[in-house]
Amino acid sequence: MKRALDTLLILLMAPIWLPVLAATALAVWLALGRPVFFRQARAGLQGRPFSMIKFRTMRAGEGADDERLCPLGRWLRATSLDELPELLHVIRGDMSLVGPRPLPVRYLPRYTAEQARRHEVRPGITGWAQMHGRNTLTWEEKFQLDVWYVDHRSLCLDLRVVLMTVWQVMRGHGVSAEGHATMTEFLGTVEPLEIRTARQRTG
Repeated sequence: MKRALDTLLILLMAPIWLPVLAATALAVWLALGRPVFFRQARAGLQGRPFSMIKFRTMRAGEGADDERLCPLGRWLRATSLDELPELLHVIRGDMSLVGPRPLPVRYLPRYTAEQARRHEVRPGITGWAQMHGRNTLTWEEKFQLDVWYVDHRSLCLDLRVVLMTVWQVMRGHGVSAEGHATMTEFLGTVEPLEIRTARQRTG
């Protein structure tokens, strides 16, 4: 049901987002050249990898993210237009409109058993964690909110998240953590000893 509604909504809104997609692609090409899209292996439903595309926001080459992030890229991130190509992933079934954000495949071995539950649903373009701080949250706070969404997901909650997303994008709130152009690398969470021991005993 959710997938059908996602697809229907995207197709109905195509006359709006397709021209914006084309205009943004042209702007990125003029500002940064080719490639227009950034591709990265991300973990989807049940941790299955897929190649996610976004608009490129950084110049090629060496250096810190905040040094390579161009003015257009900062604006695209502030407005979330860099995420627009992900609508194609929703149509393909890799993603949903609402769900935990898809993260790099290399993070998979770093999750605790509880954090890994975020993969019980399709990843989303927007999600519950994004509405509660986005990149100003710690990784642990994000994952707690992701798992909360997994346990409480419903069409009503999804509608609430979509409406909250519109408001957050208009405010440009929580795009970056203080002092960072992008979210820092997730290196893993130290799981409490008693939980880790109990999990190992049960296999």
